[in-house]
Amino acid sequence: MHALTPRPRSALRAFLNNEASGGLVLMGAAALALVVANSPGSGAYFEGLHSDVLGLSVLHWVNDALMAVFFLLVGLEIKREMLDGQLSTWPRRALPSIAALGGMIVPALIYLAFNAGPDGHSRGWAIPAATDIAFALGVLSLLGPRVPISLKVFLTALAILDDLGAVLIIAVFYTGDLNLYALGGAAFVLVLLQGLNRAGSTDLKPYLLLGMVLWVLVLLSGIHATLAGVALAPTIPLRVSPGKPEDATSPLHHLEHALQPWVAFLIVPVFGFANAGVSFAGMSLASLLDPVPLGVALGLFVGKQVGVFAFSWAAIRMDWADLPANATWTQFYGVALLCGIGFTMSLFIGLLAFPNSPELQDATKLGVLLGSVLSGVVGAGLLRLAKPERGLKHA
Repeated sequence: MHALTPRPRSALRAFLNNEASGGLVLMGAAALALVVANSPGSGAYFEGLHSDVLGLSVLHWVNDALMAVFFLLVGLEIKREMLDGQLSTWPRRALPSIAALGGMIVPALIYLAFNAGPDGHSRGWAIPAATDIAFALGVLSLLGPRVPISLKVFLTALAILDDLGAVLIIAVFYTGDLNLYALGGAAFVLVLLQGLNRAGSTDLKPYLLLGMVLWVLVLLSGIHATLAGVALAPTIPLRVSPGKPEDATSPLHHLEHALQPWVAFLIVPVFGFANAGVSFAGMSLASLLDPVPLGVALGLFVGKQVGVFAFSWAAIRMDWADLPANATWTQFYGVALLCGIGFTMSLFIGLLAFPNSPELQDATKLGVLLGSVLSGVVGAGLLRLAKPERGLKHA
């Protein structure tokens, strides 16, 4: 019997560990932002975010540059999981794909139910359509072994596909006037990157240098600069052979593991601190009943759980997919609730949806915070009370 080639340290498990811990850091950063924004130091907080550094505000550097690295990691994870991971075959990707679809459609419809019409703010329809994997896994980490690993893998796969959907939404619906010269330059850089890949180059330095050029060109093109990270990711080489584990020396493997702790423990928390701060001065409980925050909050808390659970239930009943191994329907519903934690990507889409309206951005933040907190608290409570069962249909 031949010895099996050892698989390199799983990026998925490292991702689960890093993102769960990073999610706790993100919670702390968001809470700190709310405290600072409503303290005597709030003036310095908001002025600092809008101060100019090399032609861009600090907030723009965070949202356009640092988040490009976040999107690069998202793209690397999508490529790796599609080629050599939990999304590499249709049976593996069926349930999270169908669940992600439901988890984007239903929240958007609920938001539009409150904000449709000529006087509404329908441009924000995609705000409640995304799941924050770091926050959600952070909540799961607090529950320990009460939640089977199959549900953590399902949530990870769903959130990755959710991110892919959000990226496509941003590219199609939240792109401004295009600079065709810059766009053509970006396309040329992508051709060079693909040429490096096809030539078998495994040195990351030229990929990253060209990636920085790509970011500048995308920034100038009118497409949101963060999408440069997603565009760069597929060009990073990943060596995979059928029936064999991924080569541990693959450039994608190295880059993904190098970026994960920086993204989980620095970039996403910094984004949360810079964007979660909302002043409650002059606000009342009635403010939560305005169409934008109400649509966002209900889209996340109600729409996500209904969309994810209903679409998944239908897929399992029709034998298109199986319930994750060792999970009960109650536990599965608890995870569907956690999908309503939409913090990072929801805040990001809110900034794109209402770029020139600080009032609507604050309304979006209120809705995101309320919907995410409700989803996290109720989902965690249900999972804590759920009794584990065996003998169920396995994935």
